[in-house]
Amino acid sequence: MTDTPLKLFNSLTRQLETFSPVHPGEARVYTCGPTVYNYPHIGNMRAYVFADVLGRTLSFKGYKLTHVINITDVGHLTDDADAGEDKMEKMAAAKAQSIWDIARHYTEAYWADIKALNIRQPAQWTVATDFIDQMVGFAKGIAAKHCYELDSGLYFDVSTVADYGRLARAQTDEGEGRIEAVEGKRNAADFAIWRRTPPGETRQMEWDSPWGRGAPGWHLECSVMSGAVLGFPFDIHTGGIDHREIHHPNEIAQNQAHCCTNGLDVAANSGANVWMHNNFLVERSGKMSKSSGEFLRLQLLIDRGYHPLAYRMLCLQAHYRSELEFSWEGLGAALTRLKRTHMAFRKHADRLADPRQTPGDSWEYERVTRALMERFDAAISADLNTAEALTVLDELLATKGTAPECIATAASHMDAILGLGLGRIERADLRVQPKSATITESEIESALAARKEARAAKDFARSDTLRNDLSARGVEVMDGDPLGYDWKLAE
Repeated sequence: MTDTPLKLFNSLTRQLETFSPVHPGEARVYTCGPTVYNYPHIGNMRAYVFADVLGRTLSFKGYKLTHVINITDVGHLTDDADAGEDKMEKMAAAKAQSIWDIARHYTEAYWADIKALNIRQPAQWTVATDFIDQMVGFAKGIAAKHCYELDSGLYFDVSTVADYGRLARAQTDEGEGRIEAVEGKRNAADFAIWRRTPPGETRQMEWDSPWGRGAPGWHLECSVMSGAVLGFPFDIHTGGIDHREIHHPNEIAQNQAHCCTNGLDVAANSGANVWMHNNFLVERSGKMSKSSGEFLRLQLLIDRGYHPLAYRMLCLQAHYRSELEFSWEGLGAALTRLKRTHMAFRKHADRLADPRQTPGDSWEYERVTRALMERFDAAISADLNTAEALTVLDELLATKGTAPECIATAASHMDAILGLGLGRIERADLRVQPKSATITESEIESALAARKEARAAKDFARSDTLRNDLSARGVEVMDGDPLGYDWKLAE
């Protein structure tokens, strides 16, 4: 375990706090996962890069990590404020497919993005429909004191718990206006625990309950799954900042009711000691929302030729609590930085593997790398300051000398937290190669070899012809590129 205390920003208390685990030596983390009715957009995936860095940091600090991410395959409505149709049922109807097939397809697509971004697998994926019995039991346990029935189902009375909405800091009429207006609700902010299937309708996903046949409310799912797997209270609950306003306050209210706890001056009464939220990824054209039907997916970045880890680099360059703007220019700059970082890392790794290298002054470089590791630890311990941590990694890789084993080892430790895959990706992987390209890499390399021969023979007319032919097929020949990437394909 490293010496620098880990300080994290707690959204519930709105302050930095030194991490103190509920169970000594352990860290139990729950992350709100996707509703698998559609592909995740890159803004969604920022939340999982952030949660991955948090988990990697806890592991680096020596804690035994239990990280859980849920899959919501039922109950999440078209309006996150607890209104509208079930997103899963709506997509199944639109696609004329089984809701189970819809869930399976989009879950696998999400998992593919998780893998592409080098996000570690959690200890457990919890799938909502696997916990229906526990949800009914949880609701039964709190219904008498905290809920009431309407024709549409069972509703939670937010006035029955202390400090409702403290996480959001938004208990105004404007905030409550986002909640569905249902006739008979006692309070504007009351929300559904169980949604009864309307008379004459049949859902693909519905179950029997004491409140009629229907489906659980979205908020209920996360309370049940987090408590069932991690136990209350657990250490950290993460999610996007959009969850801070309604979803997570409703989770907290349910947790308070279930645990028979009091006000939120004691953070553990919320169900988790620390609540953490990453800020939005914004794109000025508005394509970060799925409502238009067109949105930015990780696969689109890949199809345009960008390695997915360039997007991870883009996320790491900003603090997770800062709003981050996406642009293709910014992604290109992040890719260039990833190339520089990868090349510098491989230079030291290659020297380490070269038997002709002399050992050098290992003591001196141990001293230098130890100091840089301490600075890196300080940065990542300051509420996961990945932007500063990247700067320290850059300094480490720029260190001159003949002790590559010290630099390569320290860089590997840093990358274990940043997750850029420096030791496994290849140089060729980072070339921009759009899916739409009509020329193969071997054809490009062959033409470049012929062009090199022509230039060596001072046959500049042939050299220009070969370059023009490549350009016509979308290949930009990068003569004099300081990074040594000889070509890239047009986007």
